[in-house]
Amino acid sequence: MGLALLVEPRAAPIAAAETLAAEDDLIAEAAAGRSEAFGILVERYERAVYHLAVRTLRDGEEAKDATQEAFFKAFRALRTFRRGAKFSTWIFTIAYRVCCDRLARRKRFSGDELPDRADPAAGPPEQAERADEARRLRAAIDALPEKYRTVITLFHLQNKQYEEIAQVLDLPLGTVKTHLFRAKEQLRKTLDEGADEIRARGK
Repeated sequence: MGLALLVEPRAAPIAAAETLAAEDDLIAEAAAGRSEAFGILVERYERAVYHLAVRTLRDGEEAKDATQEAFFKAFRALRTFRRGAKFSTWIFTIAYRVCCDRLARRKRFSGDELPDRADPAAGPPEQAERADEARRLRAAIDALPEKYRTVITLFHLQNKQYEEIAQVLDLPLGTVKTHLFRAKEQLRKTLDEGADEIRARGK
């Protein structure tokens, strides 16, 4: 299929000690009231948090609101952040809980979640093919159950390790691995069926 998502990703790079120390300093300054320090943290993680939110909620506008809410809650809780911990894991945990709260509220009013899809722009054949492949992959991820969709997003798109995902989602490590395995199997099946359908239309 040519889709890198379905193979084991390379190991996430280990952050340098000085980078972690610098981040700890930013968090300490933000907790002391320096909003510009927190602004740097927002700039550093806003895109990743939004990607997690949009994959969980499947709604671009609501994902923006959830991202803002997550950072607002993080700012108010900065004094509880454990020095030496990974800020990315902490903010993802907050963001995921925000998304779960929003999904729970949404389900009280509607039984279904509607995926947000966008058509790829026209371009050269190779570009159009890559865009179509990306669109099919996004659609396949959107079609996964929420518990699988979130694990795939954290592991493959955010390069989080099993232990970090377990912490973010508050799940046992074995459950995380099981969810990931089943998510990948469902993606393979969906994408294979889509490829067969495309080939059949081309005959």
